[in-house]
Amino acid sequence: MKTRSADQTKSAPPHINVTPLIDVLLVLLIIFMVISPLKPSRFKATIPEPPIDGKKSPRTLIVDVGRDFRVRLMRANETIAEGSIDDGGAVTARLSQEFTERKLIGSWKAGAEDHPELSADERIEMTVFVKAPRAIHYGEVAKVIDGVKGAGASPIGLQIDELID
Repeated sequence: MKTRSADQTKSAPPHINVTPLIDVLLVLLIIFMVISPLKPSRFKATIPEPPIDGKKSPRTLIVDVGRDFRVRLMRANETIAEGSIDDGGAVTARLSQEFTERKLIGSWKAGAEDHPELSADERIEMTVFVKAPRAIHYGEVAKVIDGVKGAGASPIGLQIDELID
């Protein structure tokens, strides 16, 4: 009779059953293949309305952040509210008032005039562009964006000085 040495009994090769792992991977692969066409693949980009006779559109709202940390709310070429980054309450209040006025007079965004089934909040133009120089830190601009969101603006576009004439 043969006897096994001590080395042979201690080093038995491991047998891992990988079949369940492969089954799980295949199920996950099928799930991701089914879900991937369902995810939204469109990105809607809005741009300011083109100038009319050399003037900016009166519906375009721009929040301009200056290098001196002053914040101005501009409609077309006129400043309608001013504040600072740390105290943007006047700009936020005026922006909210602007949206309310648009709702009262029925200043609907392009394409929404023929959709009375939409609520007034969905039909008014609430796009705001935030324009800031590159020299301003992102955290400072984020404060302004938070104030603009608090006023109800949606969507919010970002601009930098170098892109604007």
